[in-house]
Amino acid sequence: MNDFNFLQQTPIEVNQQIATRLREIRKKQAISQQVLSERSGVSYGSIKRFEQTGDISLISLTKIAIALDVSDELENLFKDMPILSIEEIINGQH
Repeated sequence: MNDFNFLQQTPIEVNQQIATRLREIRKKQAISQQVLSERSGVSYGSIKRFEQTGDISLISLTKIAIALDVSDELENLFKDMPILSIEEIINGQH
């Protein structure tokens, strides 16, 4: 898989790279867009549009990730955020 860097990119570019990653995963699993649609409950048109543009709702993205067995990536998306300062530790205790 490609090693994308989300820094210094627009939200549209980030979404397109996520779509590219999921399309690569789908293809590696030898799953067609139609079969992914059936497995995920996301319409074929939405999957096609997502892979072309990166445009999709969060719930549909989650359904696709579950169908491709990569939902753990979403679950870990914002885990273990590093603490940046002592103030964050103090404020987190209130």
